[in-house]
Amino acid sequence: MKAEYRIRAKVWRYPGKGGWHFATLPAKPSAEIRARFGADARGWGSLPASIRVGKTEWSTSLFPERKSSCYLFAIKAEVRKTEDITAGDTIVATVRVL
Repeated sequence: MKAEYRIRAKVWRYPGKGGWHFATLPAKPSAEIRARFGADARGWGSLPASIRVGKTEWSTSLFPERKSSCYLFAIKAEVRKTEDITAGDTIVATVRVL
């Protein structure tokens, strides 16, 4: 683990095919992550990460969102079901940049 952030974020649903759910990190931690780890980004500017919401933790990637310059992550259907998360909810997540 390279860094850990505890964030509050609103869950939103992508309007396109598949209905993926995402959470966008706030501007301050996003800027810090970009400054510290942006040079290590992989395809599409992604960074490997581990996310914990409630008692559920999963491996994923953080992706930069063009319009806000913030990072976002997808929330798997299994996680949403286990943690009773729906679009519009505000979650508290621990984000670990790996």
